[in-house]
Amino acid sequence: MKEIVLDTETTGLSVKDGHRIVEIGCIELDNLIPTKNRFHCYLNPERKVSEKALEIHGYTDEFLSKKKKFSEIVDEFLTFIRDKNLIIHNAEFDLSHLNNELKILGKKTIDNKIIDTLILARDKFPGSSISLDALCKRYRIDNTNRTLHTALVDCDLLAKVYINLIDQKEPTLDLHDKDFNLKKEIDKPISYYKKIIIPSNEELKKHKDYIKGSLKKNFF
Repeated sequence: MKEIVLDTETTGLSVKDGHRIVEIGCIELDNLIPTKNRFHCYLNPERKVSEKALEIHGYTDEFLSKKKKFSEIVDEFLTFIRDKNLIIHNAEFDLSHLNNELKILGKKTIDNKIIDTLILARDKFPGSSISLDALCKRYRIDNTNRTLHTALVDCDLLAKVYINLIDQKEPTLDLHDKDFNLKKEIDKPISYYKKIIIPSNEELKKHKDYIKGSLKKNFF
């Protein structure tokens, strides 16, 4: 099964404030193994980058002004993700920006199946920090290259986090099973069963004859 790990960087937080996408990164997984198929582009957002966003990803207005516009890469992007599950950390954010770009061009919004690793992590570690950095630390994934938030670096880390989040190799004990009472099982006495074999008279006679023969052979 092929899936796409996806991440975007933007000029700011909300599309309601007119913010746009400045970078898209995608890494393809085939049965959870990263392939060589990747999609990556920087985009000219046709507006200024907010100071807060600049601190996060470091892409300046001058740098982005020389890049392609979303309209120039949209068909290639949609072809790359077609009919594949999208794995996104905090999918609501990325999808709101992607769908906004598509709406501007009069295109249909994304209808792929979405796997939100933020929700997976929240269910698995309730009450714990579930940022990408926190999950990398939990799973001992090296994220030292993540000095800034860049789409492809984040996709690479998220692919590793995702594989760990859905790992089913280690069996778990369902303590909520109605047919299983842990205390009862612990307190239950352990029984050992031994089968007793009683030799026949003929077997006893043969055994005695064998012992006598063995003693005579060894001592006389």
